[in-house]
Amino acid sequence: MHQAITAYYQKLLKTGFEHTGKIENASIFLETFGEVSPVCGNTDDFLYLYIQVEGNLITDIKYQCICDPATNVSIEILCTLVKGKTLDEAAFIKEEAFSQFLGCEDEMLQEKARLLLELLKGEIFRHKTQTA
Repeated sequence: MHQAITAYYQKLLKTGFEHTGKIENASIFLETFGEVSPVCGNTDDFLYLYIQVEGNLITDIKYQCICDPATNVSIEILCTLVKGKTLDEAAFIKEEAFSQFLGCEDEMLQEKARLLLELLKGEIFRHKTQTA
């Protein structure tokens, strides 16, 4: 794991994970488990992602997870990158934005980012078709 990922994870442990929690009646709810999605890693790991959308704007995003530190860092970055964006802006975020956020190039981070963004794009598409 890249030193920048470790350092960011240690910072989160000290300052708190800003986006952890639950949003009741979230506009978008994503649920994934380790055996279904490689983003979580181990088979007992899970991720619940809650996104509140007002109009077309992501007004809040929270998550609950049990996962490895690299995934936890990736999820925190995802939340930071999409909060306050429109659904379309969020759907066009690229893996490189995660590396830019941390200031490092790391293959594992890029893979986690790719998997998270695929899941996010799928849920955004589903939300938009259901609310159209």
